[in-house]
Amino acid sequence: MDINIDELKEKLDNKEEFIFIDVREPHEYEEFNLGAKLIPLGDVMQIVTEYEDQKDKEIVVHCRSGARSGMAKNLLTEAGFKNVRNLEGGVLAWQEKY
Repeated sequence: MDINIDELKEKLDNKEEFIFIDVREPHEYEEFNLGAKLIPLGDVMQIVTEYEDQKDKEIVVHCRSGARSGMAKNLLTEAGFKNVRNLEGGVLAWQEKY
C-alpha cells in the first residue's frame, strides 16, 4: 500500500521509525529534500544489501512525481522487502501542499 503526503507528514511529525529513501538524482536532492537518505534509482539495489536484515521494516521511497520511486518499490518488493510504500505524487505533491 502506498502512502500519501498527509500520512507521510504525520509520520515525520511524530518521529515514527521507518526507512526513508529519496531515489532522485543528487542535483534534485540539493534543490529540495524531505530529509530522506539519497539513493538514486540507478543505485537502488544497494538498498538490498544495506538493509538486508530489515526486510520486514517499513520503507518509504519517494522521487519527484512518484514514477521512479514506483520502480524502486517494485525492485525492492521483488528483492523480498515486505513493506515498501511509494509516496503518491512525490515531492511535487508535497511542495504543492506544504
